[in-house]
Amino acid sequence: MRPPLELLPQEEADRFRRAYCGLCHTLGERYGPAARMILNYDFTYLAILLSDPEEAAPCRRRCVSSPLRPRDYQPASPALELAADESVILVYWKLRDSAADESFWKSLGARLLSLLLRRAYRKAAARQPRFAEETVQCLEELRRLEEEACPSLDRTADTFARMLRAAAPATGDPGRDRSVGELLYHVGRWVYLVDAWDDLKEDRACGRYNPVERRWDSEPERHQEEMRTTLRHSLNLAVSACNLTDFGPWNGIILNVLYLGLPMVEEAVFTGQWEKIKKQTGRTRAYERSV
Repeated sequence: MRPPLELLPQEEADRFRRAYCGLCHTLGERYGPAARMILNYDFTYLAILLSDPEEAAPCRRRCVSSPLRPRDYQPASPALELAADESVILVYWKLRDSAADESFWKSLGARLLSLLLRRAYRKAAARQPRFAEETVQCLEELRRLEEEACPSLDRTADTFARMLRAAAPATGDPGRDRSVGELLYHVGRWVYLVDAWDDLKEDRACGRYNPVERRWDSEPERHQEEMRTTLRHSLNLAVSACNLTDFGPWNGIILNVLYLGLPMVEEAVFTGQWEKIKKQTGRTRAYERSV
């Protein structure tokens, strides 16, 4: 979920950076300094989607990543706090899932990190019980589908898409709630399928389940265009949902991610450039910190 900052107007790029820094501060304030390490673009995008149409006046301070030069950031808000809580929940279960999929030694890092995050997870789950419960249910359903070696892309992607849709709580505005929920659902479906394609070779080498491999047993790479067609369909539906509501000053960033950011990632994945991009950016962390 990377906005093409170099293609955004300066005002919108600065607005995204403020939201990114705001989420970093919120994570630290709610879960301690170590929680800032789970910060990424995906959760910043979630915070933006959940934000009020009116942007709060920014604050300014120094921090660990910028000790000499003060940076502008969005002050704590219900949207940033919710995104921080839900990011802790999602990262915790991602670590648990990684630990379950790998051998003991390969999964040792994920096991240790999940232990370090357990206290924060319990706190986040107590704050967002509905989302925590929905996450567990969707992941259990996905685990069953994986054990069955399910050949359906839709059934497996649906579990992750529903989990992401649950990240948007009801606001009392049915129209806005439906459009944000549908946007998150189709973005979640897109993310799951792109990730599955990106992991295809590694999963095949390790003998792990991959829905793309199960869908096309013989040479999945020959079905690239079919895969990209369903990805474009999800993005089109996400854009349609986005256009049904007003996100105020966040409209430009949200649409730029959908129109430019995600297609750029898709192109990199399908042309084999994504691994190079991750290496060039220190597996994305150094690049994310540079904003």
